[in-house]
Amino acid sequence: MSQPLEDRVAIVTGAGRGIGRATALALASRGARVVVNDLGGALDGASPDATPAAGVVEEIRSAGGEAVANADSVAEWTSAQRIVETALDTFGRIDLLVNNAGLSASAPIWEQDPELFDRVVASHLHGTFYCLRAAAPHMKDAGYGRVVNVVSRAGLLGVPGQAAYGAGKGGVFGLTNVASRDLAEFGITVNAVNPAATETRMVTTAIDDFRERGAEGEKMAAGLMAALQPPENIARLIAALCHDEAARWNGEIFYVEKDRVGLFDPLSVGQDATHEGEWTIDDFLRLTARFEPHGQSVIYADS
Repeated sequence: MSQPLEDRVAIVTGAGRGIGRATALALASRGARVVVNDLGGALDGASPDATPAAGVVEEIRSAGGEAVANADSVAEWTSAQRIVETALDTFGRIDLLVNNAGLSASAPIWEQDPELFDRVVASHLHGTFYCLRAAAPHMKDAGYGRVVNVVSRAGLLGVPGQAAYGAGKGGVFGLTNVASRDLAEFGITVNAVNPAATETRMVTTAIDDFRERGAEGEKMAAGLMAALQPPENIARLIAALCHDEAARWNGEIFYVEKDRVGLFDPLSVGQDATHEGEWTIDDFLRLTARFEPHGQSVIYADS
């Protein structure tokens, strides 16, 4: 019996652990041949290690699937090209791209190291763009493609201490909106998935950090622990969006939280006021005083 993704070739970045690993396994279980990309090493990108990617490849092959490992960084254009070339050289095509890779660094904005900020943002935003840019011409020529980007509420709504991570993921949100419109006419869909708290290194590290902040931090850590979901939840939604039947979805942002899946509404103007004639500063002060602030919901770690 044929599999839904049989003959499809997928690239999953950051696939050595967590959501990326679960996604590579989910796609392979549906028949896809998978390029398992992972730089390896620490959350901040230190000490690259090809072992995690190789381990996932072995898992896929042991289950009867086809996969190849790649340890290139997504954050450099030439190495992102090599990731796509790995798919082309090994399997002859590229149909599915999951942009999951990215670094993390937690610090309040007044302590954020500029060099580390650049590296974290590049891993998410530049990495997603570079991989998509390298893959898109091949998908365009084939008239088919499924791209799924992983975003975060750190970039959509804001998370304290996550300036670099939030900036990178917020950029991926904007890139998803544009790329989905650029590529739609060629049979290529571009969507994004926002996981709620998920059992990954990034979140468990955040939990440990919270526990060092006293009673309030312990409360935050306990809340995260109670909300944790397995990475397989997110992986299965990503895999679903890679199926042919998912063609109706394009430029959408999905949300997964334990037993709940959701779809974000597009950004829209929720409150407004009108004015005749030339605007003055006082006009804006008077009219915006009628609006109600949305408030700042404190939302902690995602994926």
